[in-house]
Order: sequence, then C-alpha cells, then structure tokens
Amino acid sequence: MQSTTISEESDKQNRDEQVEMRVTSSASDSGAASVSDLKAQTKRQRLRARVQFATVCGSMYLAGWNDGTTGPLLPRIQTVYGLNFAVVSLVFVFACVGFLSGAFANLYLDSKFGFGKVIVLGSACQVIAYAIEAGALPFPAFVLGYAINGFGMALQDAQSNGFVASLKDNPEVKMGILHAFLGAGALSSPLVATQFAQLPHWSFHYLCSLGVAFINTVLLIAVFGLKTQDECLAQIGQPPGEKGTSEKSQFSQIFRLREVHLLAFFILIYVGVEVTVGGWMVTYIIDVRGGGSSSGYISSGFFGGLMIGRVGLLWVNKKVGERRVLFIYSILAIGLELVVWLVPSLIGDGVAVSIIGVILGPMYPIAMNHTVRILPEWLVTGSIGWIAGFGQAGSALLPFLTGAIASKTGIKSLQPFLISMMAFMTVLWALVPRTARRIE
Repeated sequence: MQSTTISEESDKQNRDEQVEMRVTSSASDSGAASVSDLKAQTKRQRLRARVQFATVCGSMYLAGWNDGTTGPLLPRIQTVYGLNFAVVSLVFVFACVGFLSGAFANLYLDSKFGFGKVIVLGSACQVIAYAIEAGALPFPAFVLGYAINGFGMALQDAQSNGFVASLKDNPEVKMGILHAFLGAGALSSPLVATQFAQLPHWSFHYLCSLGVAFINTVLLIAVFGLKTQDECLAQIGQPPGEKGTSEKSQFSQIFRLREVHLLAFFILIYVGVEVTVGGWMVTYIIDVRGGGSSSGYISSGFFGGLMIGRVGLLWVNKKVGERRVLFIYSILAIGLELVVWLVPSLIGDGVAVSIIGVILGPMYPIAMNHTVRILPEWLVTGSIGWIAGFGQAGSALLPFLTGAIASKTGIKSLQPFLISMMAFMTVLWALVPRTARRIE
C-alpha cells in the first residue's frame, strides 16, 4: 500500500514537472518568436511602427493638455460664475462621471468595434466637449462639456495604454515615453491657459484645445484607419497575442482578478494626486503664499518635472528595480510635500513642486509595466484599458474632494490631504502582488 502511494506521488510530481517544462518552453518559444518576428520587420514596417507609436503619443499629449488646463483657469472660472470652492469643483464631478462611464464602456466597445474605431470616438468626444466649453455657456452646460470630455479621455487613455503594452519592441521604454508626452501636454497647456485666464475672452483657450483635439482625430483616422489592434499590429509585422481558452467572457475574467482592482485603485489615487497638485496648487500659492497672476506657471513646472522624470529616471528604475524604486519615490514625494506645507517660501515651494513632478513621473509607467508582468497575456489589453480608464477618474475625484474640504477649512488643507493620499497610494502598491499567479 505504501509502495503504491509513493508511486502515485512520484507520477504526480513527474506530470507537474512536465507541465512546468511545457509552460516554460512555450514562453521561451513565444519570446524567441517575438524577437524573430521583430528582426524580420521590413524597413517599411519599422517606419509604420514608429508612426503608429508617435500617433498614440499624440493622444496622450492631448490628455496631458487637458489635465494641465483646469488649474490656471480655475480661479477665473470661480470669479466669472461667482462660485465657491465646493460648487466650482463640480467640473471635477462631471469629469469623474465621464471617466467612469468611459472606463466601463471601453470594455464593451473594444470587443464590439475594436481599437481604431474606439480611440477615434474618444478623440471626437473631446472635440465636441471643447466646442461646448469654448462658448462659456451657463455653468450647467459648461460642466456637461467636462463629462463628455472625460468619457472621450477614458476611451483614448485605455486604448493608447493597451496598444503600447501589447508591443514587443521595448514596451517598458515606450510606456515611459508615452507618458512623457502626457507630461509634455500638461507642461504646455498651462503656459497658454495662464495667458487666457487674464483676458476678457478667457474661454477661448478651449478653442486651442479644440484645435489640438481635431488634429489628433484626423491623425488617428489617417494612421490606424479604424482597424482593430491585431490588424494594426499585423501592419508592423507583429503577430497577434496569445488568446485565452476560458469560456468565461473577458469582462468576467478581468473583474475576478484581485490584482486588477488593486492596480486600478492605485492608479486612481496616483492620477488624482497628480492632477490635484497640478490644478489646486496654483490656488494654494495665490491664496496662502500670496502669489500673483503668474502663479499658473508653477503648474507648468510640475508637469515639466513629470515629463522629465518619465524619461530621465528610466535608468534608475532599471538599476534599482521598478517595484522597489516606487517606494523610494513615494517617500521622497511625501518629504517634499512636507516642505511645501511647512516652509513659507514662494520660490522654495515652486522648486519643490517641480521636483515632486520629477519623482511622481515614473510611477504610472511602472504600474503599467508591472501589470504586463503579472497578468496573463490575453487579458493584458483589456485589463490595462480598465485600469487606465478607471484610474483616470482620480483626476476628477480627488480634485473634487480637495474643493469640498477647502470650502469648509480653506485651501490650506491641500497639503495634509495630498500627503495622506500619497501614503495611501504607497500602501496600495505594497498590496499589489510581486509576481504572476497561475490562472486557468
């Protein structure tokens, strides 16, 4: 009897080892095939790959442009419409509704219509939204534009991140560059918005935004031609990714993964912190530090730091390890936020805010790269789409909470709120699994 048991255990161990060898061999063969496919790319395919990547970077530039717009215009919006902190924060509430709607809709629209059509729909929604906002319509109509804008941004954010994550040629570096373009957009828009905030026709800034969104829409149609992601990847010589064998829907599989929800909430808090710093910090500097009308440039300094950090710190991420380095960045960001809170220096605060941008910059690309590492390949695009779309709601939720709290206690509450959110974000990152778990 004992001999039979030992024999069964031995057979089971041998079967497990064979399964593990097949999985390892399959992954190795897949990796080798990917490298071989990339080497076999023609010159025309390599050029098309660069054009495709540059085009999705354009979508992220538009997202950054939008994120950097609100901060410098917020004091003017308050003045024009005669609103307190709580009511003006409705622009963030409506944007949040748009982001969440877009995140849910993306899961359905992507499977129904595919990458090319969905990303163009997102850009077209932003064109419509900016047309509404440029007219400086009554406040209810004005904030409706923010909801439409949020819906469109969520679709583009999801599709752009999913597309870059599916690339086989240096996806980590490209993810960093992709989000550096978001930083570039957020750097440039406050430079323009700060000027318009001082003009009688302040809302004409949104005509500039409309022009950027229209150009983006035309480029997306011209480059991707409303094709699916697999068709676009085939154009650059990359075969379609691994497909799942589960009978459950992709929607069901994604929402059963704890990792996806942890990463989604991490990104939600991160994006919220990023946009809150870029948005409300201008009001904080004006009201608490006595800054003048040019304080809007501090927002540009922050987003400029964000752009630099996403590319300039790539070597640090690789040297230290992406998971470990994010904890270091979080601690440094909290320390610098304490400086802004406790040191009453206008110049010192401006410098500290810019350095915070540099340190926060790499966090988003690191989270996306980690998503690719710990999730099965056939769920990566859908999962990243959900994480990015849901996370984008943070750019509305946290700024709204900031405004609601400020209406009761004053804008001086901004710094302790940001520090608490940075600490919470760090805890969420610690809960995200280090490695992939086996999924049947």
